[in-house]
Amino acid sequence: MMIEEKYSAWLACPAMNTELLEDLRAMDEDRKHDSFYRDLAFGTGGLRGVLGAGTNRMNLFTVMKATRGLGAYLKESFPDPSCAVSFDSRIHSQDFAELTAAVLASMGIRVWIYPRLQPTPMLSFAVRHLHTSAGVMITASHNPAKFNGYKVYGSDGCQITLEAADRVLHFIRREQDLADSLPDFGHYLQQGLISLITEETIESYYQAVWKLRIRPSDQPLHLVYSPLNGTGNVPVREIMKRMGSIRVDIVPEQELPDGHFPTCPYPNPEIREAMALAIARTLEINADLCFATDPDCDRMGAGVRSGNDVVLISGNDMGILMLDYLCRNLPSASDLPRVAVKTIVSTEMAAAICKKYRVELRNVLTGFKFIGEQIGLLEKEGHADRFLFGFEESYGYLSGTDVRDKDAVNAALLLCEMAANLKAEGKTLLDRLAELREEFGFFAQRLLTFEYEGENGGKRMAEIMANLRQPLSSFVMDPVPESRTDYLNDETGLPKSDVLEFILPENRKFIVRPSGTEPKLKAYLFARGENQIQAEAELDIMEKEIRKLCDPAVSF
Repeated sequence: MMIEEKYSAWLACPAMNTELLEDLRAMDEDRKHDSFYRDLAFGTGGLRGVLGAGTNRMNLFTVMKATRGLGAYLKESFPDPSCAVSFDSRIHSQDFAELTAAVLASMGIRVWIYPRLQPTPMLSFAVRHLHTSAGVMITASHNPAKFNGYKVYGSDGCQITLEAADRVLHFIRREQDLADSLPDFGHYLQQGLISLITEETIESYYQAVWKLRIRPSDQPLHLVYSPLNGTGNVPVREIMKRMGSIRVDIVPEQELPDGHFPTCPYPNPEIREAMALAIARTLEINADLCFATDPDCDRMGAGVRSGNDVVLISGNDMGILMLDYLCRNLPSASDLPRVAVKTIVSTEMAAAICKKYRVELRNVLTGFKFIGEQIGLLEKEGHADRFLFGFEESYGYLSGTDVRDKDAVNAALLLCEMAANLKAEGKTLLDRLAELREEFGFFAQRLLTFEYEGENGGKRMAEIMANLRQPLSSFVMDPVPESRTDYLNDETGLPKSDVLEFILPENRKFIVRPSGTEPKLKAYLFARGENQIQAEAELDIMEKEIRKLCDPAVSF
């Protein structure tokens, strides 16, 4: 069907609501084309896109179509299929969640849904706790307010596998874009095919996090917390309250759920601008540190007051601090070593720490589902208790096995306990990080992101990845890489993935991969030096060369 035909069909659809009709009528030709030239992509990350009317937008009809595809997959795969559903604070998240539940229920699938917004890790927990066949989380994580998304989880509580995503997509493609009516959530709730998740599940989650304490401290700690107008406000503060000795000041402008994110266009705790109010509050009240969680509360970023400033800690450095804390407090040696897991794009300092404490380190592809998968493998061997910690450079951490995705509530517990114990020694997180750098050297990392928007964006990304697979001798960069690992075509022991790793002289490397959810290429730069100045200088040189390779406007 051509774009104009699709557009006309959407205008004529009897189930189209006023908001979507107004959006359709306001479209110029360019926006009409972008809204209808393709279907919103579905993969292991589910759906993610801009809110609005059209097949390439997040709306009630794209959610219904995806859910019918998921439902068909579940009915094919399970004799008595069921699904847990949760949602964050974004625009229309609750609407999409209730529609997801209603569509599944209309297909005869049992559904459990949280009665109010809850974090992504609590969806993963609910899948496992309620023994459902799958889970759906309505969220676009830390993207701007104009986005929303639809993440699918398997029965193990991890995001679905590549194989499962392909099968779901097969069924999605068989579904119609539109329908004359939408199923009613209230009807199926009354019929009992949809049930509200109870406080028993919520309290069980809190207990699962609470048991992850390593070395409880009664050292008073004063901190500032921001939920960034997302889902973290209640669960994070509940855990802080149970810790007892933590004084928590909330950033008032970012306390309550608000999908418009009025104080920060990018509600991402990796970005200093998103942390600005928490930083200001920390300095104003002289708190020890501050931290924030993203809207679906799976990522956490933190900063430590140092004089008249707050120094933010990167995702890699926080991962190292937590890994070090867990390793230093390991119980006496057992027959089998504990296991830590990180993604291939995360810091190599983890290897040095694991070697010191005789912890097995496993490297996996980018995506926390692969860390969760390693827990599952240990579980199948009867050794789930060997799992110690998993982290990724993009501010995701996990130290338990009841959740199979990154968990910012878990991370907040570790952060506060670790900071309190260091404070009792007269130290801060920054002091401990300096000690680690003194012992193991300075490991520096940098992330570059290249955006390729519009219909031709995907083609340009594919062209650049193809160019990066050309013989190394053809590379116009200094120095030319010594070697390359192609995770799509080489035997690496990991699932096939469109990722390229290049080794440069003198402990330097870079990794390039397409984003799984957005039209972007990501380049991860790694260098090691005796100090920060040396390591950062190496990264500066690498960045200039890599920008030549990946610039959206430049051809080789």
